[in-house]
Amino acid sequence: MNSQILIQFALKASIVLSVFAIGLDSRPNDTISLVGRPALLAQSLLAMDVIMPVLAAAIVWAFDLHEAVEVSLVALAVSPVPPLLPKKQIKAYGEPSYAIGLLVVAATVAVVFIPFAIELLGQFLQMPVHMKVWPIAQLVLMTVLAPLVVGMLFRHIAPLVASRISKSVALVAAVLLAISVSPLLFAAWPAIIALFGNGTIVAIAAFVLVGLAVGHMLGGPDPHDRTVLALATATRHPGIALAIGTTNFPEQKAVLPAILLYAILGVILGIPYVMWRKRVVRLSLTR
Repeated sequence: MNSQILIQFALKASIVLSVFAIGLDSRPNDTISLVGRPALLAQSLLAMDVIMPVLAAAIVWAFDLHEAVEVSLVALAVSPVPPLLPKKQIKAYGEPSYAIGLLVVAATVAVVFIPFAIELLGQFLQMPVHMKVWPIAQLVLMTVLAPLVVGMLFRHIAPLVASRISKSVALVAAVLLAISVSPLLFAAWPAIIALFGNGTIVAIAAFVLVGLAVGHMLGGPDPHDRTVLALATATRHPGIALAIGTTNFPEQKAVLPAILLYAILGVILGIPYVMWRKRVVRLSLTR
């Protein structure tokens, strides 16, 4: 077993364990909570599945970007929220049940939405991109639904044990994520630097910042919901985006560096927003 296989295994294990840890702290009602709020459900899907693909198409049309960046932005725009996001949303004082419900809804809708959206964007942008339902369904099942359900079942069977081990499981997941991502970033760094220029940084930053703004505005009057939707709209599933990019453009080796660049800028640009939302909630609690 070579180092590349070990890194990939650690990355997959970190994602599965992270979602399993979320499941250990979740209730079944959390997964369907958003269904009982049709207005917020519609606004959430509008932000993530309509406005962001349109934004990506506009950015690709307006900028003369590297092909890998164009492909990555389109793929990210149609990808659902990443399975690691709810922890970040909750830490930013987002509503936990909404964060979990949005994760489940976005992942489920993605199975049908992604192939349709990819075809539509491909025709509009004249890009030869396609995606079948089954590969997306596999990714959604393995990285979101299965570990979440297993975690909730464990909580139902042994609630005391679940509450005791959830933080430890999350910590192990975080360590594995750091171990797996660090060598990927190190190896891809020269390719990431090579993507600079032609407005790449501005284009990706616009994608993230507009996503935060759109999610915040459409999150409704509740400040907790606004935080959750803002982060969900700006932060997309890199694994699914990578699958879309590499499936359609196997010869384009810069897709992974482009997605990593998006992830780096997303974290950096998201920090001020998270700090602001924490401050807003703290101030509201003191009144």
